[in-house]
Amino acid sequence: MEIPGLVEITSHDELRDVVPQPLAAAAGKARKELHDLDRQWLTASPFCLIATSAADGSCDVSPKGDPAGFTKVFDDTTIAIPERAGNRRVDGFTNILSNPHVGLIYFIPGRGDTLRINGRARIVKEAPFFDEMIVKGNRPQLALLVEIEEIFHHCSKAFLRSQLWKPETWEPDAMPSRAQISKTLERQDTDLTELEQYYGKAYEEKIYNVKY
Repeated sequence: MEIPGLVEITSHDELRDVVPQPLAAAAGKARKELHDLDRQWLTASPFCLIATSAADGSCDVSPKGDPAGFTKVFDDTTIAIPERAGNRRVDGFTNILSNPHVGLIYFIPGRGDTLRINGRARIVKEAPFFDEMIVKGNRPQLALLVEIEEIFHHCSKAFLRSQLWKPETWEPDAMPSRAQISKTLERQDTDLTELEQYYGKAYEEKIYNVKY
């Protein structure tokens, strides 16, 4: 796509002409092992995003959530994340099979800062620790085992700019409902009333009652 007036950056030097070198505190904050504060963060976090990229460069970012503390910490460099049944696309897992590098961002609701972890992942289909990941009777069928290579905390600027955690800025009705989006884009042959029932209260009640 041609955009009139567009000026593209194509080299590292051009980028650094716009963005100066980071301050020493930012440049040196990455670590290779979990600190006790990182462990506390993982204990308090109920949600993370997992970024992956296939060997051909195609990307995916997948949300993962469970009760706070859902990520199991084995030692200073190893964590595991349970996988719950979803839409069966397994885009991120497919990427990991050809490129094990992953990027994780852990959130704590109401906090603007985040915990970032980069590492190498393996897909596990059975392990004794699965028994420790049971939620409402649901034992995961898969888990992601991550060997940490880099870890650091990120500041809250993006959350402050977006006012993400301020309820007075929330507009959940700014978009059509999930049922309406599904009817328009994914399930055109399904009755809207049926979709509204599917994505209603019962949807939340059954999220741990499904398997692949």
